Amino acid sequence: MSETIQEKLDNYKTAPFDARFPNTNQTRNCYQNYIDYHRCNKALEAKGQDLTPCQWYMRVYKSLCPNSWVGRWDEQIENGTFAGKI
Repeated sequence: MSETIQEKLDNYKTAPFDARFPNTNQTRNCYQNYIDYHRCNKALEAKGQDLTPCQWYMRVYKSLCPNSWVGRWDEQIENGTFAGKI
């Protein structure tokens, strides 16, 4: 399984189509992948497992989200004021 994930990460170019977000506006897709990345990290760290599968979410949100949003969200997580449930 990790070989398949690693192959996907190596061949990654940009965010693939996600049927949950069929519209042109990809704001919700950006936000959901950001949340999924942090949830994945939290869950796998708690189990003491490798965090490599979470890299997929990070690459997707980094290709969809403006850097200013990500920076603001990171600050909010550090301050404990982030509105999303992680």
